[in-house]
Amino acid sequence: MSTEDTSAEEAAKSETEAKTDAVEESVSDALDAAESALGSIEKAAPAGSFQLEDLVGAEQPPEKCSIDLLRDVDLDLKIELGRTYMVLEDVLQLRQGSVVTLDKLAGDPVDLFVNGRLVAKGEILVLNDNFCVRVAELIGSDHLIE
Repeated sequence: MSTEDTSAEEAAKSETEAKTDAVEESVSDALDAAESALGSIEKAAPAGSFQLEDLVGAEQPPEKCSIDLLRDVDLDLKIELGRTYMVLEDVLQLRQGSVVTLDKLAGDPVDLFVNGRLVAKGEILVLNDNFCVRVAELIGSDHLIE
């Protein structure tokens, strides 16, 4: 083995030992810091009780709350004359002039749905050549806001 190889090995060994010493010193410092922190936690005083003050706000009574903010909200209103069940073949055969029989009779009340929820029943009328619905019964009216 040449002198150069021996010197290179010694330099590498010395560098490895220096890195190992640095790592050991870092680990020792970390352990010291952890012990110090643990000692601080053990010396800390236990949490005492405290009382929060009551919050006082400008809360309005329910009768003063206004529904005016909701008056411009769009709702989906559907009026259901009746229902029927058809197989795909029958649907594909529908043409102009086809008659679809519903499960309700003429004169039976129709259902009024708001956003998919039944809210009323009514009767179909014709007024100035337009169909309209007269509300005959409110469903769950105790939940409606006046």
